[in-house]
Amino acid sequence: MYAYSTVDQQLVNERVAQFRDQTQRFLKGEIADDEYRMLRLMNGIYIQRHAPMLRVAVPYGQMSSQQLRALAEVSRTYDKGYGHFTTRQNIQFNWPELARIPDILADLAQVQMHAIQTSGACIRSITSDPLAGVSTDEIADSRPWCEIIRQWSSLHPEFAYLPRKFKIAVTGAKADRAAVQVHDIGLRLVHNFQGDLGFEVLVGGGLGRTPMIGQVIREFLPTEHLLSYLEAILRIYNLHGRRDNKYKARIKILLKSMGLEDFTQQVEAEWQVIKHSDLQLPAEEIARVSQHFGKPAYLSLAQASCDKVVSVADQEYQRWLQHNVLTHQQPGYRIVMVPLKNPMSPPGDISHQQMDGLADLAEQFSFGNIRSTHDQNLVLAHVAEKDLYALWQGLTELSLARANHGTLTDMINCPGLDYCSLANAETLVLSRGINQAFDDLDYLYDLGPIELKISGCINACGHHHIGHIGILGVEKAGQQVYQFTLGGSDSEAARLGKTLGRSIPQDQVVATINTLLTTYLSLRHGIGESFSEVVNRLGLQPFKEAVYGSAKQSAA
Repeated sequence: MYAYSTVDQQLVNERVAQFRDQTQRFLKGEIADDEYRMLRLMNGIYIQRHAPMLRVAVPYGQMSSQQLRALAEVSRTYDKGYGHFTTRQNIQFNWPELARIPDILADLAQVQMHAIQTSGACIRSITSDPLAGVSTDEIADSRPWCEIIRQWSSLHPEFAYLPRKFKIAVTGAKADRAAVQVHDIGLRLVHNFQGDLGFEVLVGGGLGRTPMIGQVIREFLPTEHLLSYLEAILRIYNLHGRRDNKYKARIKILLKSMGLEDFTQQVEAEWQVIKHSDLQLPAEEIARVSQHFGKPAYLSLAQASCDKVVSVADQEYQRWLQHNVLTHQQPGYRIVMVPLKNPMSPPGDISHQQMDGLADLAEQFSFGNIRSTHDQNLVLAHVAEKDLYALWQGLTELSLARANHGTLTDMINCPGLDYCSLANAETLVLSRGINQAFDDLDYLYDLGPIELKISGCINACGHHHIGHIGILGVEKAGQQVYQFTLGGSDSEAARLGKTLGRSIPQDQVVATINTLLTTYLSLRHGIGESFSEVVNRLGLQPFKEAVYGSAKQSAA
């Protein structure tokens, strides 16, 4: 993974010192609330329902074991002993004292971590495919390009105060595990007809109040022009994006109002002015960054493979092997998914003991590399087959070996009203009820892959719009109720779910999910047809009738 240069380290250290001074002056009353709000947001700090919340950057989901241990120490020393991984691949701490946050940032700076641009109207942390560099469907490793974008965008003076927050995602695989189509800019690594590597560029995706799927504005962008083209897009957005209404300030609204053709023409015109400037990436710079993402010192196939992969009789191990372990580019190695979906804790949460234990396992079995995903899980990306059983035993001791990856209970869930000051409804009560009701793994396996995504407000941090089953918590007449959508997808064929019908009371949500699942099982053409495929084939009507009793009632 990328290692800081002396310039990187100096920048982060100076930012910590700067923010420490700003915070001390704020606490003395020398800086007004409105002024300090802008400063804290640029350093990843929100004011939540009960305490400040600090969001720490995990650039494109890459962490070392040393960094994970540092996060564990932060949770012990400054918080309540746990952290929460988000759909942005970052980690949040929900209970720090504002006066001590500069100390947290100073501690994190020692392991090359920070909270810069994890919030605010700026270019946020770059996200990517968590399986970059190891997946068997990879076209090219996306991580060097993410790092190049991170360095270009960090504290970029022209884009420090954009009309609204701005998110960029990059994928280098055929499967879209980075959800690039629901980002302000999505980048897909592709080859043109001549075999040259470049990017397909999508703009205008996003969820929230006005969900949209991104549109392609350039089918092939040569890699050396990556930064100049991104800069052209940001300049057009910065120039024309609305600042008078935050609900209409995202680039997706600008693209829709201008139209794809006009927007693209303006970007291309701006790009022609700057494409041959210092922003053009020389081959030496691409090589410099890429050297940080080479292959680890893999064992030979004979050394890495082991009969235990298939011979261990333990049923729980076999379940884990089938559902949480994926194929790898390197013969003799596997990718291990570590779902943070323990029924005893909220989705995405991990305790300090688990962080320390997982750091130990990563050093022992995965070259010290841990990755976070946009569906609130972790990954050990380089596990030799001979080590799988020992790793499973270690994960089991940490309560991190539940074999539910890709199932209904591997749900995305924002913290909701329990923590967030923006939320309208509780969400964690739903995940607890769902885990209690659907705890039979054999039943979950029979259901097949189902993506359940839950948000506590219209900001859609739980990505409910693109869930096979999406749930949005809202407040009506003083009551918490929940809107269901079906048929969404965050895959390479991304689509937005459609509203099922009237809102469901909180105490009926789990029963409604059960009705949807029972209906699906009665309608599918054999065990091979997934929930999503049934919804696409038949539409919402049979599900509406099952939940509400009739089409007329469902529209009420």
